[in-house]
Amino acid sequence: MSNPAFQDFYPENLAQCYGCGRLNERGLQIKTHWEGDESVTRYRPRPEHTAIPGFVYGGLIASLVDCHGTGTAAAAMYRHEGRAMDSLPAFRFVTVSLHVDYLKPTPIDAELEIRGRVKEIKGRRVVVEATLSAKGVVTARGEVVAAQMPDSFTSGS
Repeated sequence: MSNPAFQDFYPENLAQCYGCGRLNERGLQIKTHWEGDESVTRYRPRPEHTAIPGFVYGGLIASLVDCHGTGTAAAAMYRHEGRAMDSLPAFRFVTVSLHVDYLKPTPIDAELEIRGRVKEIKGRRVVVEATLSAKGVVTARGEVVAAQMPDSFTSGS
């Protein structure tokens, strides 16, 4: 995908997140894009993401669903407002609630695909439903309730 990812539009002062921050050298640095009405992230697990040999650690799956959800929430709000992703003020979201159902063990030797759909936009909150697949099999489902980041997060208050 040659188009910039949602995360590429995060302002520098908000781009350090372990999961989605492009400026976090040790983080996951996920990249999410629109494919029609779905948001899509593809991620290849690393050896340190092992739970038991051959399978992904559940915390990685939760992190991927979480950051995919907050990124999707921001992109959805830009769409909802009819604004370009690089317009100011920037929309950034934080997690209010994260729910993940682990359906099957997730193999570590495959690219993981997270697909999200916006379930609801209501005021400053966005609800995103997500599935995580490996080798074409859905191994986890999740829901993220995300809220627009309070100004106090960036003002130092």
